[in-house]
Amino acid sequence: MRRYFQFDELGTNYRTEIIAGLTTFLSMAYILFVNPFTLSLGAVKDFPNELRIDQGAVFVATALAAAYGSILMGILARYPIALAPGMGLNAFFAFTVVLHMQIPWQTALAGVFVSGIIFTLLTLTGIREKIIDAIPVELKYAVGAGIGLFITFIGLQNAGIIVDNPATLVGLSNLKNGNTLLAIFGLVVTVILMVRKVNGGVFYGMVITAVVGMIFGLIKVPHQIIGAIPDISPTFGVAIKHLPDIFTLKMLGVVLTFFIVDFFDATGTLLAVANQAGLLKDNKLPRAGKALLVDATAVMVGAIFGTSTTTSYIESSAGVAAGGRSGFSAVVTGILFLLALFFSPLLSVITAPVTAPALIIVGVLMASSVGEINWKKFEVAVPAFFTLITMPLSYSIATGIAVGFLFYPITMLVKGRGREVHPILYVLFFIFLSYFLFLRE
Repeated sequence: MRRYFQFDELGTNYRTEIIAGLTTFLSMAYILFVNPFTLSLGAVKDFPNELRIDQGAVFVATALAAAYGSILMGILARYPIALAPGMGLNAFFAFTVVLHMQIPWQTALAGVFVSGIIFTLLTLTGIREKIIDAIPVELKYAVGAGIGLFITFIGLQNAGIIVDNPATLVGLSNLKNGNTLLAIFGLVVTVILMVRKVNGGVFYGMVITAVVGMIFGLIKVPHQIIGAIPDISPTFGVAIKHLPDIFTLKMLGVVLTFFIVDFFDATGTLLAVANQAGLLKDNKLPRAGKALLVDATAVMVGAIFGTSTTTSYIESSAGVAAGGRSGFSAVVTGILFLLALFFSPLLSVITAPVTAPALIIVGVLMASSVGEINWKKFEVAVPAFFTLITMPLSYSIATGIAVGFLFYPITMLVKGRGREVHPILYVLFFIFLSYFLFLRE
């Protein structure tokens, strides 16, 4: 097993990979509870209950989809990248498709399944991998740095450090809230551990924060260890049964949006995490075809179970920061998602103040790729800057990528370097332009 996962070549071991897998799991375990609440429109009080998707079934579907994607990514592609239903796409599924467009959740699941089929076909034909190889190195670095800024922004929000401000959109909170102080404590502890180069510092920082939170009554001490697994039958297989319902103009736009957003969210995440782990070789992603195939099939499998688009998770960077380098850590994460089905009460201690410091620190690590961008060449600096700044400001990885890819061909053409731009990037220019003009809600 050590030889298969290339432990010696990657300079890792079982202990490090297990800690990394656990760190990734703890960083993304929130999706087990956020996803069911989001997809069922739990925040919308006046939505008819008979039109809501079953929360318990989505909980199980979320865990199973994450387990499938993570374990297969670890074994087949051998990358330390975990998968789960994506944030952002689940909000699009619930609030745009179901609530505003009034499309039944059953039909929306069918749309997710079809977008997965499109992913798989593009992956098997090698088109998706060619698109990734065509992306210039400057934009790849910008994607990584932009995602770093984005998840740091999320971490600061989750910590309650950055809050809404009617005058300036966002602002600094008063920092007196107990959970905010706990997150700040966790951030300080994690920074100290990282500066001291403690192996697994991000993970240990989360553990210390959770323990302190329980001591001061900010996090409830779990009184139950094992809980009953909810029934998945309300959502299992529904996507297949409702495939005939997607053949409408309205659903065509939905499917294309699912496809476009996840295509570049997943691609950006794969590149960013692989770059952080030092796995990119000659600006290319080894075994990219296998990684992309796993990502594509996970979309279909997740839809069959009963959840919105399953995708590669940027929180995998937390595991990489803890030392994860091989696919074994992703396998560990997948197994933990399966165990979470039986020990869900214990996950109550993994609150926003516990995960926020990890996200902030990972953002710091990922933002380091900014230094690799050639800022002296303005035709490169402009699309790179717009890529990394638009992600946090628009709260969307896909939008940041789209904006950067729109500007890159323009600046290169004006500079007289149009021939250096890969033809695929010109095709992407018109695709993104169409996306903004006609498909984006």
